Amino acid sequence: MKPLCIAFLMAFPACAYAQDILPFPPAPSGSQAGVTIESSTYSKRVEPKRLADDAPNILIVLIDDVGAGTPSTYGGEINTPTLSRIAGSGVSYNRFHSTAMCSPTRAALLTGRNHTRVGNGQIAAIANDFDGFSGVIPKTSATMAEVLKAYGYNTSAFGKWHNTPEEQITNKGPFEYWPIGYGFEYFYGFLAGEASQYEPTMVRNTNYVERPETSGGNDHYHLSEDIADDAITWLRDQKVYSPDKPFLMYWAPGASHGPHQVAKEWADKYKGKFDAGWDAYRERVFANQKKLGWIPANAKLTPRVDSMASWESIPEDEKPFQRRLMEIFAGFTEHADAQVGRIIDELERQERLENTLVLYIWGDNGSSSEGLYGTISEQLAQNGIPTKISQHLEALEELGGLDVLGGPKTDNMYHAAWAWAGSTPYRGTKLQGAYFGGTRQPMAVSWPAKLKADKTARSQFHHVVDVAPTIYELLDISLPQVVNGFSQDPIDGVSMAYSLDDPDAEGTRHTQFFDIMASRGVYNDGWFASARGPREPWVGGIPPGIREWSPLTDKWELFNIEEDWSQSNDLSEQNPAKLEEMKSLFLTESAKNKNLPIGGGLWSTVLYHPEDAPAPPYTQWSFYGPVSGTPESAAPKLGKVSSKVAMEVEVPKGASGVLYALAGFSGGLTCYMDDGQLCYEFNLFEIERTKIRSEASIAAGKRQIEVVSKLVDKIGGPIDVSLFVDGNQVAQGRVPRGMSLHFTSNATFDIGRDQDSPVSLDYYDRAPFDFEGEIGTTEIRYTEKQ
Repeated sequence: MKPLCIAFLMAFPACAYAQDILPFPPAPSGSQAGVTIESSTYSKRVEPKRLADDAPNILIVLIDDVGAGTPSTYGGEINTPTLSRIAGSGVSYNRFHSTAMCSPTRAALLTGRNHTRVGNGQIAAIANDFDGFSGVIPKTSATMAEVLKAYGYNTSAFGKWHNTPEEQITNKGPFEYWPIGYGFEYFYGFLAGEASQYEPTMVRNTNYVERPETSGGNDHYHLSEDIADDAITWLRDQKVYSPDKPFLMYWAPGASHGPHQVAKEWADKYKGKFDAGWDAYRERVFANQKKLGWIPANAKLTPRVDSMASWESIPEDEKPFQRRLMEIFAGFTEHADAQVGRIIDELERQERLENTLVLYIWGDNGSSSEGLYGTISEQLAQNGIPTKISQHLEALEELGGLDVLGGPKTDNMYHAAWAWAGSTPYRGTKLQGAYFGGTRQPMAVSWPAKLKADKTARSQFHHVVDVAPTIYELLDISLPQVVNGFSQDPIDGVSMAYSLDDPDAEGTRHTQFFDIMASRGVYNDGWFASARGPREPWVGGIPPGIREWSPLTDKWELFNIEEDWSQSNDLSEQNPAKLEEMKSLFLTESAKNKNLPIGGGLWSTVLYHPEDAPAPPYTQWSFYGPVSGTPESAAPKLGKVSSKVAMEVEVPKGASGVLYALAGFSGGLTCYMDDGQLCYEFNLFEIERTKIRSEASIAAGKRQIEVVSKLVDKIGGPIDVSLFVDGNQVAQGRVPRGMSLHFTSNATFDIGRDQDSPVSLDYYDRAPFDFEGEIGTTEIRYTEKQ
């Protein structure tokens, strides 16, 4: 055991318990009851302390969708003073890894188990029935919050969660798979995979709540600021109400996941900085990384693949759009780091920073290429809808031009080549488990009371599953065998504590497998073998031949990563025997970790079976009067399937207002009245709007309004829409393309108003555009078997 661990454990006397069954049993009463009070002995029970007096507070920061080549701390060109502050007061890891995707990394981080072992082989929005891809963390794999709470920690989580089954996120639960069901005593944030930074749907514990009008001391609202405000309030309350308890805080903003949204002044900090394009950015950052010693002197800069555009190939009239998208991402990311800084400043003000163990993880995966060729509406990629830049520019011009990018009217995301540049010097991006551009995440660790600052990078090969066992070792907590009545699964992580004070210590992680959507690899004692899988995430639309793809015919590559830092030299042909050995190891690890079938995470995607994506189990609904805030994932799948909406409406003369709306401005559909006319709009992710409107005004009085939508062929294809009033058709039209999975991740379904960002530009300035009449019963049913 290394000196830091020995010194810390010596500080823990016999009060540091190893407990096989959690929670601990209650302490017995010290009183003896007699027949009367006079004949009784009273001695107040005292719960034994499970932790030493100087047990550290723990702050885990997890930034979203950022690669190793972005932060200035480690050679990138996005200003990250808070990450630099933590790194400067502690140590950094340059071979620390994620799973290459959001929900999987979070599940692995919180439990110390591999992502498929805990049912998170892909994001919750495309979970399926295979065990490794169910989207449910089993109770047999307790989170660190559950364990630390039992030992006496106050526990809290803020921001993005993304580990609750999508169909269970209504305010009726069930709540056992929400943060509070996984050991967090307090949660404030959003349950989905992403959210608008300006108009998110927010949850506090088990209740959907109104977001504040302003945040961060500003005259506007921003999600990253809001969760920092709330975290600071929680820290102050915790200090007052439980000063004798340490805390665990898990702070995970939606930044820098799409949509990239931040106030203009933050983006403007980077005006002109990226004018030379992504290829030049990559060269500059590579030089910076070597100068800092963050990567070895012999590391190679991997080349751009042929399927990704060079900066030189981008037409000149498109370059301002592409540059601005990167400027916004950079400002968005710096802004998120600044919010972490506010939390750190608060801990320092409270004189608690000295004894706080901070783990600042720069990315739950590498930078995201899901913006494809640059987009104003990033859900297009998940729905498999191909577009041209000209469509985005045309739609953007209608919204107000480049100045609206980063604001509430766009869900913009940068060109995938910026994500590739942000993964310097590695190959690949998010969604690629085969390459370090998807999986290698810088991590800074500080603990001023116990850990000496050291600029020497820790280069031992580690993974997010190693965080939980590291914390357990530092607290002298052995893994419990039973938690809340559930026998526990084996833990896959190994402690990194040995490396905290010894950069040259021999690594203890010998094997680690990776697999996201069949982009897969396996590490073993310095060797790494990988297969790219059936798609490149930066290429839009449906990959040719995807239905015929088989993992059995994939080409594998082999790398000696002790000599080849960035996977630049494929040794598969020189060493076929080693490659076969590694491929066999991957299958062994997959079988052990429920990672079968290979490619199982693709099942419910637009590529295979979007009809099996998570959805409510119902085919008909009855709503009585106006409704607000039904999560889209729990709402009827209007816009995806054939359906009929029938509404009882008391229509006043010249009525205006929303009858119902699904999702938001970045994509959705709405039925509303405007000056007496009945209107319908299908907003296909801002680039294509289909509007249907009755010619005549609807007569005042009690009316039966119906919207009938019929798929012409299959999910994602054209939809014929007809509007009826009292059984008479008043308008009809064809939506050229429907959506295949969802419009948004975090917007809602509303009746009587459009509560979130308004679906239609036609009533944007009148939102939430409450209906002026009265709405009775609304019946919705699917009209074809789904």
